[in-house]
Amino acid sequence: MISEVFLQGIEQFNRRDFYACHDTLEAIWIDAAESDKRFYQGILQVAVGCYHLTNHNWRGAVILLGEGVRRLRDYQPDHETINVTQLLEESQGLLKYLQQIDPENVAEVAQTLQEAYDDSPYQFPHIVRL
Repeated sequence: MISEVFLQGIEQFNRRDFYACHDTLEAIWIDAAESDKRFYQGILQVAVGCYHLTNHNWRGAVILLGEGVRRLRDYQPDHETINVTQLLEESQGLLKYLQQIDPENVAEVAQTLQEAYDDSPYQFPHIVRL
């Protein structure tokens, strides 16, 4: 059964409240079973990467998104009722996009992502429950 605190973290992530999501998931990650620690840490790092992006920190965004993606790979296709494959695809897509842009344009990219619709080619990842 999925915990209420984890549901809160998912909701925060999907609302793009990445800082609050970090705080929520960090509390879960610290006490998680060893087999789940990398899962929670991976989501947490993707959230922090997105947070860095919203603050125009290109380097922090790229590093944390990359770390989160690496940690989540072993949990595909799903874990804890989360579609991990989908989260990975969206996170990797954003990471590749950021790696292709000029870091000096990060503020413009962040603004575009904040305003993106669901059918936009580049957007913040979101967590889908199964």
